Amino acid sequence: MSVEREKDKSKVHKLQLKGSSRLVAEFFNYSINTILFQRGVYPAEDFTAVKKYGLTMLISSDDQVKAYIKKIMSQLDKWMIGGKISKLVVVITSKDTGEHVERWQFDVQIFNKGGKKGSSKRSADKENAAPEDAAPTPEKTDAEIQSEIQSIFRQITASVTFLPQLEGDCTFNVLVYADADSDVPMEWCDSDAKEIKNGEKVQLRSFSTTNHKVDTLVSYRVVS
Repeated sequence: MSVEREKDKSKVHKLQLKGSSRLVAEFFNYSINTILFQRGVYPAEDFTAVKKYGLTMLISSDDQVKAYIKKIMSQLDKWMIGGKISKLVVVITSKDTGEHVERWQFDVQIFNKGGKKGSSKRSADKENAAPEDAAPTPEKTDAEIQSEIQSIFRQITASVTFLPQLEGDCTFNVLVYADADSDVPMEWCDSDAKEIKNGEKVQLRSFSTTNHKVDTLVSYRVVS
């Protein structure tokens, strides 16, 4: 009887971790769309308003952008559930100069990961790496988690007050830092970190669940 009970507990934990992973992946989806809208990477008329997290969110209605984000999210969801992700980065690049002008970084800490070794990519980027043995956070209600997520999106929206206005046409790329042993689809390729040269950094808010913590940082080019 006790053995069966332990198995049941294991199943419950896995379900909780899966739910938390999907919540984080969904947060990344809305974060990418919000950054593209707020930073004017695409015209405002290319976005559709939806209700999420108790807020009015804007998501891209451009077919190419939607397809790109969908492809990312499809793989990201699998990697998140597998505990393979340490970081997601959205890089905005000038089409005219090829210079990276903004870099939005979301660092992921995974609790109760069972002491797995970090990836080679994470080891190579120790400055921004998540602690390997982070202590789990206390249980949180859905309302508490939503409130923390709301605060992040409000900060992203308010970022226009301190970020330099983007000049000319821009494009974006999404980088995912996955463990070295992750299964990587053929269409994904290795990339450099696309850091901002001599940029300023601003730490934004974080949110956490019982199983994950996500920290947010934006780097931007200083206009002389």
